[in-house]
Amino acid sequence: MELAPESDRRKINLRHPDLMAAVQAQVLSHYRSGLVDRIRANGQVISADGLVTIKLAKEFGFCYGVERAIDLAYAARQRFPPPTAIYLLGEIIHNPEVNDQIQKMGIQIISPKPSNKDLARLGASDVVIIPAFGTEVETRRKLDAKGCVLVDTTCGDVMSVWKRVRQYSKETVTSIIHGKAKHEETKATTSQATANGTGHYLVVYDLDETDSVCRYIVQGGNKEKFLDAFKGSYSSGFDPDLHLQAIGVANQTTMLRGETEEVQRRIKNAMIKRYGSENVDKHFRFFDTICGATQDRQDALEKLLREPMDLLLVIGGYNSSNTSHLAEMGEAKLPTYFIKNAKMMELDKLIRHYSLTLHKEIATRDWLPQGKITVGITAGASCPNNLIEDAIRRLFELRGISVQELLPN
Repeated sequence: MELAPESDRRKINLRHPDLMAAVQAQVLSHYRSGLVDRIRANGQVISADGLVTIKLAKEFGFCYGVERAIDLAYAARQRFPPPTAIYLLGEIIHNPEVNDQIQKMGIQIISPKPSNKDLARLGASDVVIIPAFGTEVETRRKLDAKGCVLVDTTCGDVMSVWKRVRQYSKETVTSIIHGKAKHEETKATTSQATANGTGHYLVVYDLDETDSVCRYIVQGGNKEKFLDAFKGSYSSGFDPDLHLQAIGVANQTTMLRGETEEVQRRIKNAMIKRYGSENVDKHFRFFDTICGATQDRQDALEKLLREPMDLLLVIGGYNSSNTSHLAEMGEAKLPTYFIKNAKMMELDKLIRHYSLTLHKEIATRDWLPQGKITVGITAGASCPNNLIEDAIRRLFELRGISVQELLPN
């Protein structure tokens, strides 16, 4: 396939049918699982005479936004083969195996917020991939100024949040963003809130932080202590005495819907207490910006957790927000192990998994019960099916069972 003239390269359509057909074949070879497909067709269950039963959540693994991001990254490599340099801003998605595969294709990972040194490496002939989380406004402007060919894989649900916070900014409404202040998506969203130079934002991580905001709205307080408590989570020049008078709630798309809804409810009630119910519309706005795929996976796990099981495996990258929330849901109900891949199940008496409390990988012994067991499995939206297959096979191996004998041909 010949390259277009240099002046036209920024307008390349990577969704061309012939190109995408080649990409799909490559992506399937890397991430598809015939075993997972067969288990889904078998009612989400695979069992070895009741000795070991594995139940899959109805919804798990790659979502549309993740699939699209991966497809576009692969298409970029196909469309711009070596020696053209391709750079990726951080991780394409939060899954180490997928990012490793991207690098094996010769795509170089640079900082999500490139330094001057990184920018000096880039030229107008280079391709830069913007990941599914998006990128900060200033980074995008710098890349445009360099004249790079940009492959934007930003998820549509994320862009919907951006549209909402930009609107808040235009209306002099402060964006209260339910999310993780250091997460790439939230950083991109907060940059949208301040893109016109006048907007403000405040990021709240949980209900405790939400309550702190609510108390300040209703009662006021010590401004310096408030700002110190939220250091790193608000816009430059943010003043709680001024910028908490009119609030619009948005969120990182991968948070728990129930928690985001509670954030909205508590802040709205605080505004009613402060300004009266008849004036609440002048001071409070909200918009449902939870990702549909995130919610589907949470709903499917909630349903799975109603069934009798001995333990739950949650598979995905440890820095994946939507995956960590699935692990939180599991931990509230039964023994739950958050693993990045099947290698973490070293023995039936030893598993390495991520602790949400300690924020690090830990080892647990005697994790797999003796006798008949039922194990639930789910995975985050950035986890490919081949990793889920590996986990299933490993579970059966630990009991000396061959998966090949369990499903009809």
